Amino acid sequence: MNSIEYRPFQSGIAPSRARAIPWVSVMLGSCVTAIPLIATVPLLPPVGLLMLLSWRLLARFSLRHWAAGPLGLFDDLVSGQPLGSAVLLWSTSFLLIEMIEARLVFRDFWQDWLIAGGAIAFCLLLGRFVAVPVGAHVDAVLLAQIVITAMLFPLTARLVAWIDRKRDAE
Repeated sequence: MNSIEYRPFQSGIAPSRARAIPWVSVMLGSCVTAIPLIATVPLLPPVGLLMLLSWRLLARFSLRHWAAGPLGLFDDLVSGQPLGSAVLLWSTSFLLIEMIEARLVFRDFWQDWLIAGGAIAFCLLLGRFVAVPVGAHVDAVLLAQIVITAMLFPLTARLVAWIDRKRDAE
């Protein structure tokens, strides 16, 4: 039997469900912050942001350009951040990624990781100024959260690639 199985008349996943999978995965990533964890230092990475950046960088056309707004609103509602902070920061990240993609013709994974790390640092740093008083001493914890979140990007990228492959296969 041939290793490539071509089935042109097999009904795959419905287009509406295939379009909903990236949205649902980002929303589930945002819901990770609702899991009750007991920790002395809150270093939980923003998994919703990681999933959003992974979908945007790996499967460019899976989410529309305006998708960061509603998904950021959902993240604000679930995570308890000030309303509109993730809407603004995630939408701005999408615009910055679009500007970078206009300059770069071809990218590899290292450049995606660097772009995601910059977007993560941008969102977490500006989110700190929106959510926490300026006099608060959270800089070391914020730096650790940025590093941890940037190091988790390959894991979420692999997860998104697996979901996208399964989405296309069905």
